[in-house]
Amino acid sequence: MQGDGLRERKRRETLVRIAENGLRLFVKDGFEATTLEAVATAAGISARTLFYYFRTKEELLQYWRDDSFFTSLGPTLAGEAREKSPLQATRDTILKLVSRYETDRSIVVDQMMQSTEALRARKQASFVEMEAIVYRVLRERYPDEKSQMLRTISMLAFGALRLAMEKWREDGAARQLAKYVRAEFDLLRLALVPRRI
Repeated sequence: MQGDGLRERKRRETLVRIAENGLRLFVKDGFEATTLEAVATAAGISARTLFYYFRTKEELLQYWRDDSFFTSLGPTLAGEAREKSPLQATRDTILKLVSRYETDRSIVVDQMMQSTEALRARKQASFVEMEAIVYRVLRERYPDEKSQMLRTISMLAFGALRLAMEKWREDGAARQLAKYVRAEFDLLRLALVPRRI
């Protein structure tokens, strides 16, 4: 039994060493230019051993994705006050969770996710996943609302988050991401107010 614990600890240490060297090389040399063989060499292991842990560079980069935003999204939204509108509840949920994107490592990973078309597509797919989570929770919380309206709110909310993140990145993450999120939701609310032409 003690051997199993030692083996698992060594496996975890190897996994972290590969992931850290991979991210370091992605930053230093660029995602496209970095090979898995170079990562294996930097981690002090064979390419064959590396493939036991990660089959692709994308998989290696995904290791650093913070899933706590995903896992917290549904429960946080479900805990919002019932008297809030669906859009307000979604906005407040995003504001509670968005600081998780602001760690140094998350910023680096986010920059890497913008570096190729395939990674950008993967990042956009993650926004679609978040929209689906929010839509499901909104349908449970607001059963009297039209489902198409709730789906639209989910899409608009994550469109606002994407725009906020773009502006935040463009500004070099100089201010809190939450400020950009608030500004985008303010614009969204203005756009939704009926106006006379």
